[in-house]
Amino acid sequence: MTETPQDITRLALTPPIRVARLDARKPLSVDLQPDAETRARIAEVLGLEALRKFRFQGELRSLGKRDWELQAHLGATVVQPCAITLVPVATRIDEPVTRRYLAEMPEPEGLEVEMPEDDSAEPLGATIDISVAALEALMLALPAFPRAPGAELPQAAQTQAPPGATPIEEERPKPFAALAALKDKLDRDGGSDR
Repeated sequence: MTETPQDITRLALTPPIRVARLDARKPLSVDLQPDAETRARIAEVLGLEALRKFRFQGELRSLGKRDWELQAHLGATVVQPCAITLVPVATRIDEPVTRRYLAEMPEPEGLEVEMPEDDSAEPLGATIDISVAALEALMLALPAFPRAPGAELPQAAQTQAPPGATPIEEERPKPFAALAALKDKLDRDGGSDR
C-alpha cells in the first residue's frame, strides 16, 4: 500500500506536548534528530531517494497569556530524482520555521474561505505536536522539480505538439492572423467615418 504525504504526520519523532504542562516562564528547547531508520521511513513516505540528514532545532515559548510560538530551524539533506534525467540530486535545505498556536483563532465565515495572510498561525489544542510542525516544514521546503547540474529538456521535447494536435509552423498562417488583419483593415477604412 502506497502512503500519501498526509501519512507523514503519523511518523512521531517525539510525543505531542501537553499544553497544560508547559511553563509559560521558561521556553522549551526542541532538538529533533531522527535516526537512520526513521529518516528512511520519512524518505519513503515523501517519495525521496534518501533523507541523509534531518535536524529540527528551536524553542517553544509563551506568546501572551494563552498562546504559544515555535521558533525553529530546519536543516536537511534530501536526495530526489532529477525531473529531467532521473539521476539522483542532493539538495541542502536550511529554513527558518515559525508556528504560532493561538487559543482564540478566528473561524472563517461564509462559504468562500480565503487563505489567511499569516499561514504560521494554527488553533491551539490540548497538545502541540512538534513532529507535525517539523515534517510539514520539510514537505513545504522540498524542491518541486529538482534538476541535476546541466540538465536541460531536449529541443524536440520543448517544441513537440501533444498527440493529435497539429503543430503551428512558422510559414503557415497563425489562426488569429486573419482576424488581426481584418481588424486593421476595418480600422483603416472606418477610421475616417468616425
